Amino acid sequence: MGSLGEEPQVTEDCMGLLQLLSNGTVLRSESIDLITQQIPFKNHQTVLFKDSIYHKPNNLHLRLYKPISASNRTALPVVVFFHGGGFCFGSRSWPHFHNFSVTLASSLNALVVAPDYRLAPEHRLPAAFEDAEAALTWLRDQAVSGGVDHWFEGGTDVDFDRVFVVGDSSGGNMAHQLAVRFGSGSIELTPVRVRGYVLMGPFFGGEERTNSENGPSEALLNLDLLDKFWRLSLPKGAIRDHPMANPFGPMSPTLELISIEPMLVIVGGSELLRDRAKEYAYKLKKMGGKKVDYIEFENEEHGFYSNNPSSEAAEQVLRTIGDFMNNLF
Repeated sequence: MGSLGEEPQVTEDCMGLLQLLSNGTVLRSESIDLITQQIPFKNHQTVLFKDSIYHKPNNLHLRLYKPISASNRTALPVVVFFHGGGFCFGSRSWPHFHNFSVTLASSLNALVVAPDYRLAPEHRLPAAFEDAEAALTWLRDQAVSGGVDHWFEGGTDVDFDRVFVVGDSSGGNMAHQLAVRFGSGSIELTPVRVRGYVLMGPFFGGEERTNSENGPSEALLNLDLLDKFWRLSLPKGAIRDHPMANPFGPMSPTLELISIEPMLVIVGGSELLRDRAKEYAYKLKKMGGKKVDYIEFENEEHGFYSNNPSSEAAEQVLRTIGDFMNNLF
């Protein structure tokens, strides 16, 4: 224990953008905003967007995206998109997440709901999972009330019976948590019906390293950073085999008897997290009674669909998600 008046020390440092001090203080650099501002916002003339609050006690907002041509077509499915960032970074307003949401709305002809959620280490897990559940509860309230938000008025433009959850990285882990929490055919969210989950490069962990984790670092991601995210986001003292990090770890409850909605797992072939995503999909599918599709994009790294949205691989991801949604009806 340091003496009184001793300066607090940095115990965790994420690229200089986030620091955790020995006295519990969290320092966030404003330069993260400067970095994200270098990415141009996508000005898509066929999509409207606006912000709305979904959880007043925690001052949590989400962003809604709606195709302009929606009023001339049948009711829109709903896509709830949870951004990534290792549970420590990210916002609906970051350009690459915003741009990806715009693309989801236009490509899938869907109403996209993109919630923010509380970040670690100020708010360690399960805070993000609680916020994800609160976002779906907010969506249910829109359906029940006939539209607290005028974009949902009357319920004629939005099909609450066709809701899909899409999660990127840590958001993919959140999608898993929701899939297990609500199971298949849950009536808790009625009249909202989640029909499927898309996990994109899901952020799972474990104490035992996988082959892909032991492989070469990615351009924007390395194993040290992944480990830091877990130390900062899991409950204090928890290890990477905690059930919130490792769905199939030694401390995790069995998923054998849990019924879940259809799931699509997408991962880049050069991702550090590839083997965890592949094992996750394989083990779920092996249990039987669970519809799980796994698609791997050769040579692609983590977040390739949002970091390079104009690439052929990114466009193929959107087609794959669209096919997944359409094939369920």
